[in-house]
Amino acid sequence: MKFEIKDTFNKELDADPINENYIRQVHNACFSYVNPTPCSNPTLIHYSTDIMDAIGLNVEDVQTDEFLQIFAGNKIYPSTRPYAMCYGGHQFGHWAGQLGDGRAINLFEVHHKGQRWALQLKGAGLTPYSRNADGYAVLRSSIREYLCSEAMFHLGVPTTRALSLVLSGDEVLRDIMYNGNSAYEAGAIVCRVAPSFIRFGNFQILTSRKEFALLTSLTDYTIHHFYNHLGTPSKEVYIAFIREVANRTIEMVIDWERVGFVHGVMNTDNMSILGLTIDYGPYGWLEDYNPNWTPNTTDARDARYRFGNQANIAIWNVYQLANALYPIIEKAEPLETIINGLKENYEKKHYSMMLQKLGLLEDGTFDKNALLDFEHLLYKSQMDMTIFFRSLSCFDGIDVDLHLDLLPSFSYALDFTKFKNDWATWLQSYGQIIQKQNNSCRKSQMNAVNPKYVLRNYMAQIAIDAADKRDFSVIDELYNLLKKPYDEQPEMEKWFAKRPEWANQKIGCAMLSCSS
Repeated sequence: MKFEIKDTFNKELDADPINENYIRQVHNACFSYVNPTPCSNPTLIHYSTDIMDAIGLNVEDVQTDEFLQIFAGNKIYPSTRPYAMCYGGHQFGHWAGQLGDGRAINLFEVHHKGQRWALQLKGAGLTPYSRNADGYAVLRSSIREYLCSEAMFHLGVPTTRALSLVLSGDEVLRDIMYNGNSAYEAGAIVCRVAPSFIRFGNFQILTSRKEFALLTSLTDYTIHHFYNHLGTPSKEVYIAFIREVANRTIEMVIDWERVGFVHGVMNTDNMSILGLTIDYGPYGWLEDYNPNWTPNTTDARDARYRFGNQANIAIWNVYQLANALYPIIEKAEPLETIINGLKENYEKKHYSMMLQKLGLLEDGTFDKNALLDFEHLLYKSQMDMTIFFRSLSCFDGIDVDLHLDLLPSFSYALDFTKFKNDWATWLQSYGQIIQKQNNSCRKSQMNAVNPKYVLRNYMAQIAIDAADKRDFSVIDELYNLLKKPYDEQPEMEKWFAKRPEWANQKIGCAMLSCSS
């Protein structure tokens, strides 16, 4: 097994001068060198063939003991120095100070076929940023992160990726619902993969400490390696950098909305500077179309990170990034212009995206008010988002009664009859529009943006329950299913179904915590 290693982050930016691995505040540094904590009896549960190919590995490489030991954290790849990043962040709207990679350790950067990939272990032990935690991760959350990373990629959503899922052989103590009922769970390690894991919080921590020279270095590094099309770093380029990060972030949220994804923890330390979905914790997919739903128990009261508020939070987070970079720009007006334009930018993109989901052309026939009324109808009738939109492509615009008879089976409402007249009126109007537009490609275009299969929480929980019994076959089944989420896959039809009754209140299905 041989990688083309070209480390940059830990070669070009300032390191913590302290090499001992103990929890502390780290100043005047972008990272701390730290080795993973060896685990007792690692087992490779699954690996992504896509990422394996992307970083230059073959099946024979992955099946070696060397691969297992490196990606379990038991062995350091030659001539590399693992490290944990220093960053801060706003958590649930409040500045939390230093956070950092508390259970993530960056191994090295691989170059293959002109692409850069940073490889990072999540759950590989203590770092200087672990605060009151142990740096480990449990099997249940690791399965969710592994499957979701790859599922999101195949849905066409910007995301970090995952190479491998390893069972550590050790047990980890966790209080899953923060209610005083701690228990030991199986430990696991995911190898996460992305061009970079730099977050908004990497910049914020430096500004909060007035480490402006290092802020400039980090910004220049990011532009040079990931935004070099913007030109040589300067104040104007810094402004262009924020503008592009903002646009990428909005595009990411639009894709979340398109597939019904709720991140659950949109803290600024969980926002990728590349506009990637990062940190898969208490995420979830909408079952019924509920803009007020959040999967995160920690966020249950205020629902700050609810589905319908994700764009507002993204804009707020970009504002925090702009504040962090202001000391090296020293111009408020262009930053204000960027921030003030994001709401309108989002609304235009949201409208266009929803028309695509409906298979409608942007000719003004179905205006924004009509869209608001439609979204409210989805909400109040508790329509299953994934099944509704996927099935709508089969509506011919003529046989209203036939499609109307299908709708109760898509709804979670206890009494659907109260909404039947509203839906009959809507289908009649919608049918007239699609007949008038007469788009012969409508069905294929709708099925290209409306997935048939997403990683519903109950599906992930089935895989977790099986894995707890050391049956990893469901992980493999879901991994392969979710590689083709827009295909019919008739042999997998059992997964094209509403949330079952047993999942309504089950931990891991209805709500999740950050405990992992």
